[in-house]
Amino acid sequence: AKVVVCTHINAQTAVLVETLVTLGAQVRWAACNIYSTQNEVAAALAEAGIPVFAWRGENEEDFWWCIDKTISAESWQPNMILDDGGDATHVMVKKYPAVFKLMRGIVEESVTGVHRLYQLSQSNKLSVPAMNVNDSVIKTKYDNLYSCRESILDSLKRTTDIMFGGKQVVVCGYGQVGKGCCQSLKNMGCVVFVTEIDPICALQACMDGFQVVKLSEVVQKVDIVITATGNKNVVTRDNMDKMKNGCIVCNMGHSNTEIDVLSLKTAEPTWEKVR
Repeated sequence: AKVVVCTHINAQTAVLVETLVTLGAQVRWAACNIYSTQNEVAAALAEAGIPVFAWRGENEEDFWWCIDKTISAESWQPNMILDDGGDATHVMVKKYPAVFKLMRGIVEESVTGVHRLYQLSQSNKLSVPAMNVNDSVIKTKYDNLYSCRESILDSLKRTTDIMFGGKQVVVCGYGQVGKGCCQSLKNMGCVVFVTEIDPICALQACMDGFQVVKLSEVVQKVDIVITATGNKNVVTRDNMDKMKNGCIVCNMGHSNTEIDVLSLKTAEPTWEKVR
């Protein structure tokens, strides 16, 4: 197998890629997120001879260049895609349709990426078999729920060093990821609100003891805003302008476009690097 890999690059995913190589696959690897790459892991894999195209803090142009490098190279004809978010598949369909037709299969890890695959299928552009990792009960019921339940607290503690007791938190989205986040935050003593557009998930949130609200109803008073929807611009500039001083905004969904950070790239806000 010759695999184009586009996932988070960290110690955990490195084990997966090393396993693929041990089993005989050839791999070229780019990051699916510009913020999550662990540079020391990327450097170690590159030193071991695995082509890695990623570094922490890429800009958008770098991001697409890196993915392009995993697909297009001399003496390289990929036949599989291991994707997280659908970006490698997107680039191949748009720029390398002839290569895409020769694919043996696609493995997609995220709900966001699966939605993009369904869109390709509906427009008759998905000409190769694709596997939805979320069809695995271990992924959906365990990784999305229990792993996110652990990582939401870990990541917030590491980056902000805050106490959770008494904090008012709104979690946008009550899918498996949102459920895990809400459980964890509730157990830490947070007052948790939920926004959700799906009526079944909204009812589940109510039955689990959470108040379902519109973001606009609570955005002025909450201490933490967490997105876990997979959608775009869930938190807008207008929402952020109404937040109180010190409010923490973070994303647990796949795509960093859930928070409209680009709208903050104007003259008025003062940017200060905290950590």
